[in-house]
Amino acid sequence: MSTFGIRTENLEFVLKSFFAGGVAGMCSKTTVAPLDRIKILLQAHNNHYKHLGVFSGLKEIVDREHFLALYKGNYAQMVRIFPYAATQFTAFEVYKKYLGNKLGSGTHADKFLAGSSAGVTAVAFTYPLDTIRARLAFQVTGEHMYTGIVHTAVSIFKDEGGLRALYRGFVPTICGMIPYAGFSFYSFEKLKYVCMRYCPNVFCSKRDKNTGGLVLTIPGKLLCGGVAGAIAQSFSYPLDVTRRRMQLAMMNPETYKFSNSMLSTLRMIYHENGIVKGLYRGMSINYLRAIPMVAMSFATYEVMKQILDLDTGMKI
Repeated sequence: MSTFGIRTENLEFVLKSFFAGGVAGMCSKTTVAPLDRIKILLQAHNNHYKHLGVFSGLKEIVDREHFLALYKGNYAQMVRIFPYAATQFTAFEVYKKYLGNKLGSGTHADKFLAGSSAGVTAVAFTYPLDTIRARLAFQVTGEHMYTGIVHTAVSIFKDEGGLRALYRGFVPTICGMIPYAGFSFYSFEKLKYVCMRYCPNVFCSKRDKNTGGLVLTIPGKLLCGGVAGAIAQSFSYPLDVTRRRMQLAMMNPETYKFSNSMLSTLRMIYHENGIVKGLYRGMSINYLRAIPMVAMSFATYEVMKQILDLDTGMKI
């Protein structure tokens, strides 16, 4: 049977996949929310924290503000991450099936292109919420410019140039998302295959409910996801720094210069701070947050797929 030209089983798959992806995103981001906040503060050279490291910065947040300040901006993150992760995982399943049919599932290109396309699709729909979350996370107690998600969105829209202001930093985000999402999904799928093929007794368990084949254990899922996250972040991090500097440029007169184009922002970051202290500033914390975040994201999604009987995939 079909509904509006869509197979009923595929519509059910999409809805379940959307829910599973959203839950995976919320779990992964909440896990690393404190590291996310200190990363933003360090990337954009916040006056109170720019001289600190990761752990001293986390301690300073608690001392200067309070414990819950570690999660500042996380509500906005949850509002953003559910549709973002849900769209990304669902789009990946659709693109993977389509490209697998067109290019052949044995090629390396199908999963990389599917991951990249899924990442770009998700970012295009949810980017303004990322800008809002970054603004809220960058604020320090006692120096607030914004009172919440709606106030932040309205202020940026009215005072900084409309919808274009909400999408400031979108180009470097897309440029960074292509290798990041591509390598994340490609690496996870390949690592999952390697574990099942060569280490089934270590990382896999038998399962008969759906496919009757092997599935990764929870530690196996976390390991594959963590390694995939580390690989992906290594390629895309400089563009993530550029995106943050552009998103936060209008919060301080000294950083207005970072509100123009991606290339000019990249050049200024490089000339002022170099590669290690500029384009890769905060990379250590990024590994600390990216590895558990991506590990939790993929592991939760895989578990949700098993719970919701999504192992068989879409039919195209």
